[in-house]
Amino acid sequence: MTLAGGYIAQHKQLVSDSLAVSQAVAAPPIADDTDPNFITKVVERVGPAVVRIDSSRTVKTEIPEEFSDPLFRQFFGFQVPQGKRVEQGTGSGFIISSNGEILTNAHVVDGTTTVKVTLKDGRTYTGKVLGKDDLTDVAVVKIQADNLPTVALGNSDQLEPGQWAIAIGNPLGLDNTVTTGIVSATGRTSNQIGAPDKRVEFIQTDAAINPGNSGGPLLNARGEVIGMNTAIIQGAQGLGFAIPINTAKRISSQLIATGKVEHPYLGIQMVALTPDLKQKINSDPNSGLSVDEDQGVLVVKVMPNSPAAKAGIRAGDVIHSLDGRLVKDATSVQEAVENSHVGGDLRLGLRRNGQNLSIAVQPGSFPVKLE
Repeated sequence: MTLAGGYIAQHKQLVSDSLAVSQAVAAPPIADDTDPNFITKVVERVGPAVVRIDSSRTVKTEIPEEFSDPLFRQFFGFQVPQGKRVEQGTGSGFIISSNGEILTNAHVVDGTTTVKVTLKDGRTYTGKVLGKDDLTDVAVVKIQADNLPTVALGNSDQLEPGQWAIAIGNPLGLDNTVTTGIVSATGRTSNQIGAPDKRVEFIQTDAAINPGNSGGPLLNARGEVIGMNTAIIQGAQGLGFAIPINTAKRISSQLIATGKVEHPYLGIQMVALTPDLKQKINSDPNSGLSVDEDQGVLVVKVMPNSPAAKAGIRAGDVIHSLDGRLVKDATSVQEAVENSHVGGDLRLGLRRNGQNLSIAVQPGSFPVKLE
């Protein structure tokens, strides 16, 4: 999986109460697909609110140990490299409030606190990164400006495969490029697209997405933003992925309010059970597990000192329900946890050694790796 933007030096590849959200949602629809010129009208209306984001960061380079030997330097007669280089990156974004709040991808602004923002009309601003969330790849940038053009935000929960999809961005440095296609699928998991470190169920589209498109909007026929373009699969054609706008709205609201995001987590590794998987686990002497169930979500591992461990959940437990709702796959459990609250209560219905158990667990805040 390749993130469609971010740092391109050495061709490096990557994959509320917010005023901004309320303003953007209030905008009227632009057109509908019964108008033969609906794409042109969408582009005319939304294009001015799509920006280019240029960023740079200083990174350390690995220096062979022998270069640090004074005798080596004296013999060959050259200075040791400083061990740092500057990487340049480019991406896209879209303005969600007239006072300069911009949504983009976290990987577009990775490693920097300020970026250069260029509007379609050529105006440039220094943008401050208000916050970023690596787990969902969402970031918010703020520029000091007023009366800016904004986008209208749609509802990604209502998407169906086959609907129109229009992408606007700056692929390969070609500003305000427009491509069209359809929504190919919804609910693509992070594992399916090769980004297991993300907590997103992606929109799949065949609208062309290329490096530099990251952070740009994916639009429906009415000109409403339904997703944020973020990733491509290297070597594949017609496979682009976007973060659902409802996810981006939820995360950006927290970033605008506090500069950070708290993600609830339990601290378990899990997999959906099938009769075949049950047979494989029970026939493997090294699995360390014995499974009696044919369906449900098997807890494969419990992280030490995690909320799940403190609540008494064990490897080998099979989750059948969460807060009284039946669950059949790991994605539904993950979604329920993500929609819960840190410090709140979740009740898991389990099967352990042929017995039904009900265990209450308080989700903790997902541990974030410090930079």
